[in-house]
Parts: sequence; C-alpha cells; structure tokens
Amino acid sequence: MADNPKKPEEKNTHLRILAAGDIHGNSDLAKKLAEKAERNNVDLVVLLGDIHGAHKSKNIIAPFKKANKKVIFVPGNWDSSFESLMSENIYDIRNIDGLYTMYNGVAFIGLGNPDFKLSVDERKSFDKLKGNFDKLYSNKSIRKKVLISHLHASGTKTDQLGFPGSSALRKAIDHFQPDFFLHAHIHETEGIEEKIGKTKVINIGSHGRIIDL
Repeated sequence: MADNPKKPEEKNTHLRILAAGDIHGNSDLAKKLAEKAERNNVDLVVLLGDIHGAHKSKNIIAPFKKANKKVIFVPGNWDSSFESLMSENIYDIRNIDGLYTMYNGVAFIGLGNPDFKLSVDERKSFDKLKGNFDKLYSNKSIRKKVLISHLHASGTKTDQLGFPGSSALRKAIDHFQPDFFLHAHIHETEGIEEKIGKTKVINIGSHGRIIDL
C-alpha cells in the first residue's frame, strides 16, 4: 500500500485579540491589561484610543511590549498626534488611523480622532474607510474584517443614549458589513453589544475584551 501523501501545511486561521480602550494614562491599568493579554495567550493587542490622559502618561505601552505582544491602535481625543507618533517610534507599534493592516487573515480597518477632536470630518472619513474597504474587497485571503475606532457610530444603542456618534462609521457598517465594529469613548455604555446586519458592534472600554477571530 502506498504511503499516505503528506498533507499540505494548514494555514493559521485563528487570531485571539485583546481589545481595550480608554486607558487614559493609567499605568496600573495598562499593566493589568498586559497581564490579561499574556494570561490568555493573545496574538494581538488592539487599543481603541484615549490611551493617554490629562496628565503625563508613563509606561502605557511598555507592559504590552514586555509581554511580547504585537500592538495596533487608533488615537482618541485624548491622544495627541505627537504622543501617537512617539508611541509608534519608541515601541514599534502601529497606528492605523485611516489605514488598514492584516494579521492571520483578519483585516483591521481604523479610524481615529486625535488632538482633542470629539468628531471627525464625516465625508473625508467615509472616503478613507471606503478606500480601504475597496482595496480589501478582492483579497481572497481575508477571513474576517474588523472596523476599529475610538468613536461610536450614529444610530447605535450608544448613540441613542444621547451621545452623538459618527455618521461615517455608520455608513461604513451599513455599506461594507464588517464582521465586527469595536469602539470605546463612552464609558457609561462599556460592554453594550448589538448587531447591525451581520456586523457585531461592541463598546469595549477599559476592562478589555478577549475576542477570538
């Protein structure tokens, strides 16, 4: 009997992330989140803005790097462009504001609002999001798409509680139906979830969430 042919090497089709937002310069919280990432053996840490706070922040990214975790982020209104650039250069992490990146077949599309902006230019923001989703459209290696932002989208449960959301983000969800939309920003609605079409929308918040993709 002939030997069984060698099976082709299976592609890595799993990605475990720790998503968190609204750290606000709290180094103790950053350390706890890094420990959570290490304890749960996550592949990637996704930070959803407001990493920094009103006071000078120290050692916010360092715990994640000490745990040997890859980090991507979008800036929130408490994150200055200077702080974001310094974090990228010092810690070798990636800011995907207006960009996208891929890990293990999962595409992350980002939109930030740095420099104390509580809103974005909706038309320009949607154009950026559309451009990135269009680039990913024909990529057959993508298993899932995850839209990340600090701000929430308009017409969601969080928006209905009286905090205006972004129409550009909502339009992107409606048009492109990513598998997930992850955001932070509104502390009072941390943990709230809903479905918009096939998109699962989650307000992640500062406690962080482990998500298997």
